[in-house]
Order: sequence, then C-alpha cells, then structure tokens
Amino acid sequence: MPEVLATRRVHFCAAHRLFRADWTDERNAEVFGECANPNWHGHNYELDVTVRGPIDPETGFVMDLKGLKETLEERVVADVDHRNLNTEVGWLEGLNPSTENFVVAIWDRVAGSLPRGVRLARIVLHETPRHSVEYRGPSEESDA
Repeated sequence: MPEVLATRRVHFCAAHRLFRADWTDERNAEVFGECANPNWHGHNYELDVTVRGPIDPETGFVMDLKGLKETLEERVVADVDHRNLNTEVGWLEGLNPSTENFVVAIWDRVAGSLPRGVRLARIVLHETPRHSVEYRGPSEESDA
C-alpha cells in the first residue's frame, strides 16, 4: 500500500518573551533583541502538521483531516491560543519559547495522539510570514 503525506494547517495567536532569567537585561537584549521586551510581544502563528501513512482502501485517506484538526485544536490550540507562552502553558514551563523549542514541544503533544498506522512526518511552525521552523521528529536527530 503506498504511503502518502497529508497536511493540515491551524492558526492561533499567542504572546511570548524570549529571555534567560540567568542573564542580565542587557545580555537578553543583545541576544534576543526586541523579542526580549519585558512587556511581551505576540504573533499570529500558522501551524502545518504533516502525517504519513498508508491510504485506507475504504476511505481513500491517510487519516481524516477533520480528525487531525480536532486533535490539533484539543492538544495544542486550546492551550496556546490567546495565551502567554511563558506563563500560561504548562507544557512549555521551563522552556524559553523560541519557535524552535515550541515546535518540538508541539510534536511531543501530538505524536501519541494519532490513529494506529499514522505517524507524524513533519511540523512547520510559522511565527511570521517570513519566519518559520520545521521539525521532523527525534528519529531525524539520530540520523544527523
């Protein structure tokens, strides 16, 4: 049975601040620039989640993308939409919520919630129209 990649996009808005508490304000500003603003800043995020699996002969789907949307809404969007990523999202606690750290945390939230035989292939998190990061999961890390 051929394997196919299928992608669903969701949208959410969230605020964050990039900083390290063990650094001075000057060092945070030097490394993170305006993103270290102590009064936070926000983004209109776009999240593309791609799953991989065989085509179901009955439905013609890898998985019902409505089901993937519901999983993303429940496991990610409900927790982060219109929230402060530094202070209001328990599964980000202790992380500096850079886009890179955030996309890995999202992977961890979604990976175990997919139907049998379907697995995550990649997640792309768009922080702005000009800035995005892509994560293809922990197996790729060991291949590098």
